[in-house]
Amino acid sequence: MHISEGILSVPVLASGALLATAGIAIGVRKMPVEATPKTAMLSAVFFVASLIHIPFGPSNVHLILNGLAGILLGWTIFPALVVALFLQAVLFQFGGVTVLGVNTLIMSLPGVVVYYLFRFSCGCTRKRKTLFAMGIVLGALAVCLSGALLTVVLALGGKPFLSVAGAIVVAHIPVMIADGLVTGAALVFVLKVRPGLLWQSLSVNGL
Repeated sequence: MHISEGILSVPVLASGALLATAGIAIGVRKMPVEATPKTAMLSAVFFVASLIHIPFGPSNVHLILNGLAGILLGWTIFPALVVALFLQAVLFQFGGVTVLGVNTLIMSLPGVVVYYLFRFSCGCTRKRKTLFAMGIVLGALAVCLSGALLTVVLALGGKPFLSVAGAIVVAHIPVMIADGLVTGAALVFVLKVRPGLLWQSLSVNGL
C-alpha cells in the first residue's frame, strides 16, 4: 500500500507529514526503554513482510501485518513503522521520502485503532480460541482501514486516481485474509511463549 512519489499534492503531503510526526511524537513518549527490543523486532517484521510487492496502479499489494504491530505496540507503531518505511524507500525505492509521512499515517493509524479495539474487547483474555478469532478480525480490519485511508488519500490526489482507489481496496481482500490469519496465529504464539508482551503494551500505551 505504498503510495509512490509524484502522485500527491504538496498540501496532502504536508498534512500527512504533520499528522505522522504527531503520531511519532506520541509513540516515542509512550515507549519505555525496555520496550525497545520489541519495537525493533516488529519494525523488522513489518519491513520483511512487506518486501514482496505486486504492482497495482499507483500502489502495490503486499503482506502488511500492521494489525499485529498495532496490538503489540499501541502508539509505538508510529516510530516503528516510520523507520521500516524509510529504509524501504531508501534501499528499495518502495514509496518515497516525500510521501513517507502519508505512508506512515496510512499504515500506523489503523494499528492504533486496532490496539484500542483489542484492549477493550479481549485485552486480558487467556483463551487461545478467543485470541485467535480476535486476531483474525483485527488483523483483517487493520488492512481494511489502511485501504480506506489509501482510498481517501488517492481521492485527494485528483480524479485520475478515483477509479484506481476502489480497485486497490478490492485487490487487498486476499491480503486482509492472510494478515488476519497470521495475526491470530502470532497472538496465540505470543500468549504461549511470552504472554507479558501482550499485557506490557496494554499497560503503557493507553492515552
